[in-house]
Amino acid sequence: MTTEIEWWDYDDADEMAEAVAGDIGFIIESAIDARGAAVIALAGGKTPLPIYEKLARAKIDWKRVTIIPGDDRIVPLGDPLSNVTAIGKIFIPKGARVIPLVSDKAPDYKAAGRSADALLQDVHWPLDLCLLGVGGDGHCASIFPGPDFDEALNGPKERRALGVMPDPLPPEAPVARVTLSRAAIVSARALMIAITGEAKKAVLEAAIEQGASSSYPVGRVLADVELPVDIHWAA
Repeated sequence: MTTEIEWWDYDDADEMAEAVAGDIGFIIESAIDARGAAVIALAGGKTPLPIYEKLARAKIDWKRVTIIPGDDRIVPLGDPLSNVTAIGKIFIPKGARVIPLVSDKAPDYKAAGRSADALLQDVHWPLDLCLLGVGGDGHCASIFPGPDFDEALNGPKERRALGVMPDPLPPEAPVARVTLSRAAIVSARALMIAITGEAKKAVLEAAIEQGASSSYPVGRVLADVELPVDIHWAA
C-alpha cells in the first residue's frame, strides 16, 4: 500500500453514524466554500442509512449538493433493492440533487452502464467525497468477481461507471448492477469507508494487507490509492 489509512473505532453504530455524518458535512461545506457546490457518492445498503439520517439534519445549503449512489442494482425506482430510492427519500426533501445511475430503458446491463457513464460525464468531477461500504465477501461499490471484474478495476481512466454482472449473484440481491469504476472512486478528493461488525473488519484488514494481489475486490480498489483513506468501524 502506498497510501495512508487511518482507522476510527467506535463503541456502537450510533456513535459511528454521528461522527461520519459530521465528517461528511465538513467535506460538503468545504467544497461549497471552495467551488460553490459539492458532488458526493454515497454507499448503498442498510448500514449507512443512520449516517445519512443524521447528515440530513445538518444546516447545509443542500441545493448546492449533488449526490450519486456509488453503485445501484438494476431495478425500477421505488424497488426495495434500489439504492437511489433510499438515498433520495432522505436527501431530496432537503433540496439536494440526487442522480439515479440506473436507466429503466436500457436493454441490458452493459447498456445501463454506458448510460450511467454518459450521465456522469456531465457531472462536475472529481467527486468531493466517495463513501464506500464493504461486503462480507470483500466487494465495494458493486465491484464484484465476475465477467466484468477486470473492466471495473482496469478500464479506461475516463470511464466513471459501468454495468456489472456479479458471479455468483448475491442471494440477497440477485440482479445486475451499475457501479462506479475503480478510477472514478480513487480520483475522489476524499475517500471514506464505513463498516460494522468483526467479520467485515477482518476482511478489510486482510484486503489491505494483501494489496494489489488481494483476493478481495476492496483490496484491489485500495491498492496504490494516492489519497488518505479514513476507515470508520463499529462493532
